[in-house]
Order: sequence, then C-alpha cells, then structure tokens
Amino acid sequence: MKVRVTFLGTGTSQGVPVIGCPCDTCASDDKRDTRLRCSVHIQVGDTSLVIDTGPDFRYQMLRAKIKALDAVLITHEHNDHIIGLDDIRSFNFLQRKDMPLFATERVINELKQRFTYVFGDSNYPGVPRVLPKVITPNDPFEINGIQIQPIQVMHGNLPVLGFRIGDFTYITDANHVDETARQLIRGSKVFVINALRFKEHHSHFNVKEAVDLAKELGVDQTYITHISHHMGRLEDWEATLPEDVFSAFDGLSLVIESA
Repeated sequence: MKVRVTFLGTGTSQGVPVIGCPCDTCASDDKRDTRLRCSVHIQVGDTSLVIDTGPDFRYQMLRAKIKALDAVLITHEHNDHIIGLDDIRSFNFLQRKDMPLFATERVINELKQRFTYVFGDSNYPGVPRVLPKVITPNDPFEINGIQIQPIQVMHGNLPVLGFRIGDFTYITDANHVDETARQLIRGSKVFVINALRFKEHHSHFNVKEAVDLAKELGVDQTYITHISHHMGRLEDWEATLPEDVFSAFDGLSLVIESA
C-alpha cells in the first residue's frame, strides 16, 4: 500500500506568523516559517482523506488543489482543528453526497453544539451535510477498505486521537503517550508528532520530549509538527535535530510504502 501524505498546516492554534508579532520568526521570508493550522491530507489509491478541518481548511484545500474528499477524520474538538468544518459543503456540492466524518462520540457531541445548523433538521440550501461516524479509541475501522488505527493520547487532561494508516502515524496536540498507544505506533516508517517549542509546555511535547519518544519507539523517520513561533526560524534550529528527525512544513509531501 502506498500512502501519500501532504502537510496542509504545521503551525499552532495561532498559526505563524502570529497577528501583530514582531519576532524574527513571524518576520521570516523563509516560506517554511509560514505555518497554517495543523492538518494533513492522505491519499491512498483513489481514496482522499483529511485529518482535521481548522480555520484554514478552505485555503488549504485550494492551495493543495484537492478536488475530491472521501472522509474527514477529527482528532479533537479544539477550534484550531474543527472550526473550518463549514467549508466541506463545497465537496457536498461537487460530489453530491454527505461527508463521512469520523470522531469519538464526545467530539461529535461537541460538534453538534458548535454547528447546530449542520447537525439539525434545517433544509436551508447550502448547509454543510455530514455523516457522523462514531469511532472508539484504539479500535481500528475502515474507509473504502483501508484500515485506519485510531490511537488515543493525552493533550493535558483531554483525550485526543492520533491515526495510523499503514506505516504512517500522525499525532498532534499531545504530551503523554501511554504504553498501549506506544505499541500501536511501533513499527511505523514515518511518525509525525507535535513539538510546540524547545521549552516545556503543560499540554504539548517540546522538541526534546518528541525526539526522545521517537527514539524509544524505534521509528525510521520522525517529522515534528504543531510548531510555534517560539521555536525561532527553521534555518537556525533545523540542524540541531538528530539525523532521522525533521521539521515538517506546509506543503511537504511524503510517500510511504507499506506492506
């Protein structure tokens, strides 16, 4: 199985540059330092998937020229991961069907509160149409015959899902990965993990913690994401990473061959 992954956004909840911030990172002319909110697009054969629909979702779809989408996977209910959900209606119009949306029951209930007009009985033309699919942490499910392994991790006190597809694992917004989750990650060829900054944070891994986790898991390659402007300019810190750890950046595309 060939899994093509495109990073649609690799920044924090505020993105980079941050509004009104005069720091060197926010003023950088290196395109890799411009980071939209976290999301990835996954292509397996003819199946097109997106993990998270943050506030930049519309622009991310346009920028990556994504013209078909089979399903949306949601990691958790924080605004920077869901608030662009309204723009799935373009795919409703194009594909003439409701959009399957996979998330835990808690997250779907939260979406129903935030997007009452989407999940209600309104017949107003143009309302986004979704087909909620409840998934259970750590229990695999399928989309178009493709097995997807949800992986529960902790973001402070909030349970969050990561996802493994073939030999690709994606985890964002986490600061604790228990042994069950570690076993589900082991054997990945490419592991994506959040690393907010170099200093410690109460609900995100920092760079050292992310690197140590990747080393303990024995994955082939690691890409860090959910990167804040506090990290500094990429050209100034990229070389400090181990040789098998890299910074993800918006627009980066990877192909992972899985057995």
